[in-house]
Amino acid sequence: MSDALYTVETRKSFEEAVASVERTSLTKGFRVLHTHDIAATLAEKGFPREPMKIVEVCNARLSSLMLSDDPRVAVLLPCPIVIYHEKGVTHITTMRPTAMLSMFPEAGMDNVATLVEKTLLEIVNEAKE
Repeated sequence: MSDALYTVETRKSFEEAVASVERTSLTKGFRVLHTHDIAATLAEKGFPREPMKIVEVCNARLSSLMLSDDPRVAVLLPCPIVIYHEKGVTHITTMRPTAMLSMFPEAGMDNVATLVEKTLLEIVNEAKE
């Protein structure tokens, strides 16, 4: 499973990293659909944890291409980028769409998945700086 994920550490604070992911996503042509505050949601239910947010991003053109190949790919949409703080370190992680291709072998989404992955990794890498 580690090959399916891409994770970096950043020297930024947790909130700076979240804002950087949101801002960088926009510059890369991805819209931020929603940012989920997982830590707050869990704390409301009595399960406190260190900060964690999931930023859901989407590029409508690329999503449309993928969905036209196989509508079941919707289970992977929108693309999540997770920012979390653990043991004093802020991390940014996302899934590698190319690692998910085996779930849809007949869809022929290799080119689109590669492009989405390239952009997601750019967002993560630029957001960490």
